[in-house]
Amino acid sequence: MAGHSKWKNIQRRKNAQDAKRGKIFMKHAKDIYIAAKQGGGDPEMNASLRLAVEKAKSDNMPNENIDRAIKKATGDLDGANYEELTYEGYGPGGTAVMVEVLTDNKNRTASEVRHAFSKNGGNLGENGCVAFMFNRKGYLVIDQSKTDADEDTVMLEAIEAGAEEMETVEGAYEIYTDPEDFQDVKSTLEESGFTLETAEITMIPQTLSQVDESDGNKMVKLVHMLEDMEDVQEVHHNMDADEAIMEQI
Repeated sequence: MAGHSKWKNIQRRKNAQDAKRGKIFMKHAKDIYIAAKQGGGDPEMNASLRLAVEKAKSDNMPNENIDRAIKKATGDLDGANYEELTYEGYGPGGTAVMVEVLTDNKNRTASEVRHAFSKNGGNLGENGCVAFMFNRKGYLVIDQSKTDADEDTVMLEAIEAGAEEMETVEGAYEIYTDPEDFQDVKSTLEESGFTLETAEITMIPQTLSQVDESDGNKMVKLVHMLEDMEDVQEVHHNMDADEAIMEQI
């Protein structure tokens, strides 16, 4: 996996979360809702729901909020009906962008996403226009400061657990898996005593698109505008730029 560390981007987002706590809880609630709607309300029997709940708890989402989202999905409480959608397009400089949303109003969401692209030098495209540029992967991170194991030991544990690849970046070990093997790898590493700083199934770009300073700054604004939308769950892109610009993503 080439390019800038996804882990660094996650760290930056986490540092800014306190100011957006309500929006973060809403996004977690929608994620939990969809997982429970599709696979049932028991986290022990539904791996997707279990992961969604774990991510919500890692951001200190109250248990009552989690329970409410599950009950809405299972019909025990009235609530909006959400659906998952993915928008694809091109950002400034031809960068590939994928936007995952959970929405109860497709027209509203499509209009907001299209506006964000057009306002920041991009274009919303057709389904499939950039999806082929990304691979869906399980992604786990171990903070080097929270383990006594060296790189070789962590790599051996990860590969034996079923991981496809591991990269060592500044301060962390980044582990990639096939989505089907993600839960097994996650459970095995946790049972081996490793603390996972993040664990998710995400989209990883196959190649990166280098942009200049002007397009890079526009891309930063586009990503931030999309991430600030209530319906947007994740924004994936393949931009590569100077470190000063990447640190703003």
